[in-house]
Amino acid sequence: AAPRPAHGCGSGALLGRFGVLLQALLALCAFSTLMLKRFKEPKAERRPWRIWFYDTSKQAIGALFIHFANVFLSDLTEEDPCSLYLINFILDATLGMLLIWLGVKVVSWIVQHKKYTYLVFGEYGDPPQAAAWIGQCILYLLIMVFEKTVISLVLLIPGWTKLQQILLGYIPSPQLELVLVMFVVPFIVNAIMFWVVDSLIMRKYKQKDTLDINGSTETPRARRTEESQVLLSPDMDFDQSESDQDISGLRGTNQKVKQPSYQVVI
Repeated sequence: AAPRPAHGCGSGALLGRFGVLLQALLALCAFSTLMLKRFKEPKAERRPWRIWFYDTSKQAIGALFIHFANVFLSDLTEEDPCSLYLINFILDATLGMLLIWLGVKVVSWIVQHKKYTYLVFGEYGDPPQAAAWIGQCILYLLIMVFEKTVISLVLLIPGWTKLQQILLGYIPSPQLELVLVMFVVPFIVNAIMFWVVDSLIMRKYKQKDTLDINGSTETPRARRTEESQVLLSPDMDFDQSESDQDISGLRGTNQKVKQPSYQVVI
């Protein structure tokens, strides 16, 4: 086997003690952005904790699959595993993000066309069903498998070795390279990716319908439209006699009010 470059990571560095510590810290910091996103949502649209867990756990499963796939692929060759991991990660964050968006759109269209209600991303029923969450996790994991397969095929294109030398060839310390590859860059990119993907797969806020006395569903907009039509209707039926009596009654009351009288006492 050809020797590793002196400046690069050694074999197994990604799964060493220091590498695993960085990965655990990365997971904690990256998923904290999803919690921050929940508190940034308006109170009227904020998801309950159970729904939030169902939404974000799909991303957690997908991110873990992508991460360990990158670690496995990066250690297959005699090239610098840190550089290969970074290239995989950059492709996942660019081309992979487009593939994830396309996969979510296609899967959502199929399940809506087939009327599989519980497989629509973000829809878990009322009350939320764990079976719906499991089905959506499987669908999302299939999208991740599709995305990683395409990225792996792209990596077979020759010319990536030169990019590896450009990206991290100037860093002399293997530990500093590991920190950049396994924590700094992934934290920034993952925070953006998690925020965007969570917006894609969460249930879109819908204005709650109101239920009238007869049990029919009526939206506030329809109710306001109906009220405006009634107010603007030209054939409003009023009893003129009753209104005249009310007016005359008011006049009589005013006339019955006694004016104060004054007497001069000498």
